[in-house]
Amino acid sequence: KVGVIGCGNISPAYLRGHRHFSDFLEITTVADLDRARAEARAEEFAIPRATDVSTLLADPEIEIVINLTIPRVHGEVGIQVLEAGKSVYNEKPLALTRDEGRRMLEIAEREGLRVGCAPDTFMGAGIHTCRKLIDDGAIGEPVAATAFMMGRGHESWHPDPEFYYKPGGGPMFDMGPYYLTALVFLLGPVKRVTGATRISFPERTITSKAKHGQTIRVDVPTHVTGLIDFHQGAVGTIIQSFDVYAAPFPPITVFGSEGTLSVPDPNGFGGTVRLWQKGEWQEVPHAYPYTDPGRSIGVADMAVAIRQGRKHRANGRLAYHVLDLMHAFHDSSNEGRHIELESTVERPDPLPPGDVLEAIRQS
Repeated sequence: KVGVIGCGNISPAYLRGHRHFSDFLEITTVADLDRARAEARAEEFAIPRATDVSTLLADPEIEIVINLTIPRVHGEVGIQVLEAGKSVYNEKPLALTRDEGRRMLEIAEREGLRVGCAPDTFMGAGIHTCRKLIDDGAIGEPVAATAFMMGRGHESWHPDPEFYYKPGGGPMFDMGPYYLTALVFLLGPVKRVTGATRISFPERTITSKAKHGQTIRVDVPTHVTGLIDFHQGAVGTIIQSFDVYAAPFPPITVFGSEGTLSVPDPNGFGGTVRLWQKGEWQEVPHAYPYTDPGRSIGVADMAVAIRQGRKHRANGRLAYHVLDLMHAFHDSSNEGRHIELESTVERPDPLPPGDVLEAIRQS
């Protein structure tokens, strides 16, 4: 039994996506500070109950809460869920601060609960196929990687874009989790980073319909660049930006001693995988089946892991390492030095090939 707190822009992806995993999950309740919004989502997706947060947390049948609140309260609400005796699956980022993230992991360990966190897109066919190619030695030893997400921000389309330019937002905290989680899944944990950041436009004008013409004061860096030293030995370059109009760069590329791997957009589950070997590029068929755009595969894997007593893949320690990384890029820029990472994590095991439901069961 699963409850959802937060019925905003991302909630339909979870409320729709969980239907694929009805063998493992049943979303019974949704809650939101705006009760009318919760009721609207419940009606739209045939969820049995819409209620307030305190009632949801007091429900003894609910074992997992999916936390889809705004980023700056992910940690606060996640801690409330854990203190209510329930496992929590946060939308990214895990928390606003390292302290909140550590607190979540400490409570979960003490109480025998689980912490999960988006993104779960690394569990899709595209990035899983890339992991298999790397593990099978298709590009030899990985020596370098690049990761680029570059655009003009959210004020032209998002109905309420202000929080993207406040603490917990910015391109690194908004989109960085997709790219960093994929890189850690492919190449393993990071030992050191160096960052440089800037705010290119201190004020933004909203052009989406709901708040057209209103202005936003920008309080976080909107162009973040970084160098990444992986424990494995590879060196990475990342740029996450809300400040550019066009960028002709692939999302992620991994360069090896024997070839090059073009990794699809980590914001999705599928995408084209391309491999350069022996002087030519070739498209590689997916070795795994899951390409659906809905969310919840990470929650389903966590639910089965709870029953089986095994580790789940989109786990809190992975999310905390990514949180630590994101802060480290900003810290490095502010302090003018390399940042040695205090956190580390094991690469999650890939799913077994074959039907995704059976793969989760057999994990």
